[in-house]
Amino acid sequence: MNMAFHASMGQRIIKRTDVKTTFLVSRHKKLSAKLAPFGGWLMPIQYKGIIAEHNWTRNSCSLFDICHMGEFMIYGNPDENNLGTVISTNLKSMGCGMCRYGFLLNEAGGIVDDLIIYKLKIDQWMMVVNAATISADLKYLQTYLSPEAKLENISSATAKLDLQGPLSREVLQDLVGNDINKLKYYTFGYFSLADEKIMISRTGYTGELGYELYISAEKAGLVWDILLADKRVEPAGLGARDTLRLEMAYPLYGQDIDFFHTPEESDLLKFVDFDKDFIGKSSLLKKHHSGVKQSLCCFKVKSRRIPRHNYKIYKDSVEIGVVTSGSFSPSLLCGIGMGYINKEDNKIGQRLLIKQENMEIEAIIIDKPFYKKGSIKN
Repeated sequence: MNMAFHASMGQRIIKRTDVKTTFLVSRHKKLSAKLAPFGGWLMPIQYKGIIAEHNWTRNSCSLFDICHMGEFMIYGNPDENNLGTVISTNLKSMGCGMCRYGFLLNEAGGIVDDLIIYKLKIDQWMMVVNAATISADLKYLQTYLSPEAKLENISSATAKLDLQGPLSREVLQDLVGNDINKLKYYTFGYFSLADEKIMISRTGYTGELGYELYISAEKAGLVWDILLADKRVEPAGLGARDTLRLEMAYPLYGQDIDFFHTPEESDLLKFVDFDKDFIGKSSLLKKHHSGVKQSLCCFKVKSRRIPRHNYKIYKDSVEIGVVTSGSFSPSLLCGIGMGYINKEDNKIGQRLLIKQENMEIEAIIIDKPFYKKGSIKN
């Protein structure tokens, strides 16, 4: 599983000498975590093992260190500071206490980054972005937001922990009280923990009921310790996070979605609101009307073999695409993957052949998600 995970990360693995560390690196070392560079950060890949951590998340509750992610604070009216046109999703229909998934797009309609936007107040928003794109996203926002907009990078002062699994609500209820039960999917609230007022959102990247905790950097270690003191909670690394998100067909930026693919090609058009103006809108409409040539498919392998990143995809001996993400699925006990293929070939039930040199893996296109028993909306 270790090699499969590293292969699936593709270009996101970089040299150890260039990496940063999160606030919790000493705790990961004490837990004997396997650490490796990812997105510019030295991150825990696994503790007890990827499959064990994957299954624990599906059945109990796991704690993930996601402190490497970026957080920006943006102040002002979205119509006046251009935030409404910078993000693909609709901000006007959001109430305070709501959060939404969306994109930063380039002028050609390609995905600069995927993100979650939080409405803290009428004139205050928090944007959570991918770790590897923090600097690029900051420059993007400085370019496209109005000169009057106030933009603050709070990444270095903010810790982010993800508590994921069907028992996560029960765990948090014991720590912060019954009000945690009021949080609906993609909403957030404020709670007292470790003598601090923290923000907790009900979101996640695993397909299970889960929460994201935003804490001051100073309290990150204490909150980590408090959560792991509960026997229902085990630490999990990026290896399990990758297999969990892939079973849900959640895209990984830099692999399944990127600067060169549009939301329509990535089957994510529902997160784009065409009833408003946004950067890249005209290009997306033009490409839609002319017809996109590629689309992202989900396929299941007829064995336990792993369709790795950059393997070629064939139909009837003709190359039609490439694998973007692939892994062994601990829940389905077979290989699964995603990849871009010719749009006309992206049909449920279509048989494929995945090839790499002399290796051939039979697969079939299925509907997403791969795993359909998640507790995410319970």
